[in-house]
Amino acid sequence: MLVTISEVRGALENGEIVPCFQPIVELRNGRVAGFEVLARWDHPECGLILPENFISLAEQNGLIGELTQQVLRKSFRSVRTFEEPLFLAVNVSPIQLRYLTLARQIHDAAADHEFPLNRLTVEITESALVNNLQRAREIAIDLREMGCELALDDFGTGYSSLRHLQALPFNKLKIDRSFVRSMVYERQSRKIVAAVVGLGHSLDMITIAEGIETEAQAEMLVWLGCELGQGWLFGHPRPSESIPEILVAPRTSPRFSVLASKMAAAGLDAHPTQRLAQLRAIYDGAPVGLAFLDRNLRYISLNERLADMNGASVADHLGRTVSEMIPAHYPSVEPYLRRALNGEVIPNIRAQRPARKPGQPGRTVLLSYQPVTDEAGDVIGISLAVLDVTEL
Repeated sequence: MLVTISEVRGALENGEIVPCFQPIVELRNGRVAGFEVLARWDHPECGLILPENFISLAEQNGLIGELTQQVLRKSFRSVRTFEEPLFLAVNVSPIQLRYLTLARQIHDAAADHEFPLNRLTVEITESALVNNLQRAREIAIDLREMGCELALDDFGTGYSSLRHLQALPFNKLKIDRSFVRSMVYERQSRKIVAAVVGLGHSLDMITIAEGIETEAQAEMLVWLGCELGQGWLFGHPRPSESIPEILVAPRTSPRFSVLASKMAAAGLDAHPTQRLAQLRAIYDGAPVGLAFLDRNLRYISLNERLADMNGASVADHLGRTVSEMIPAHYPSVEPYLRRALNGEVIPNIRAQRPARKPGQPGRTVLLSYQPVTDEAGDVIGISLAVLDVTEL
């Protein structure tokens, strides 16, 4: 739609720029955690006009500050009765990051409508940081000191992303919709999303995925540990009067609920560092030899019990193949390993292991091979378990 700057000025004078609210949900259970505020032009003849038709004109003609103020004030007025946990997320224009008055403008708008700033997330795109990172840092610090949270939007699509994460005090990391859209069928996108989620966790940031349109995408994001998500699967942007309806609308399918409950039962809602410590304790304390082999049948990890069964240290195993570590036994186990790489679960194969030293008895063991798959079901290795049943 082609509009003129005079029409945009008229829309601002008439109060026709309004906020719409898109739900941001907790991916594990579908509960609404907050809303992203998106500007719309409520045109008297054409209805709601999308921002790509007027935002750039406002930026080019010095109107973006006034436009943002209108949207913020209307948003704060609409949602000040929210329950405490719900938050608002607003995206600021790159041009606004040139002016140190931005933080004060946001503060005053929130104060006028008694909206607590600890429930406001200010989203900053990577492109906004390229030209003047120092000025953006000053504004970001002011916003944080006021109580706002900061999110880095469109992460991975700009330049010097890691530098930006280091330079500014971000709380949240948004995964760009282009990666989410293709992650179900494109391995490279899946691995990028997994890496971003892992990076966010390591920096104590909440990760938010944009553009979720299918349950397959949502479940894969849950599997990867992404906390929050938004997109058409959970709701389109809607006017403020639709907020009560959005809050009570069901958002979970039975399949989605089953996955969430399984993860909760497994303790997978713990912080990744805690989760790793829990799994490590189980791994090392198990009365069974355990290992993970990659597709080249190399030992990627193993516990002390299996290392002792093979007669070498854990360090000696890592990076070496099964054939290198147990050459005498490898011909008998290779067929099972190959079958597991093809996706077959092979439990309780009985085998005899000769004594490692003269005078020692041989051992009887049960071998189990479990293919390990990634979030798309591709086999990435084998989980190996060895149980010594000699005494039994």
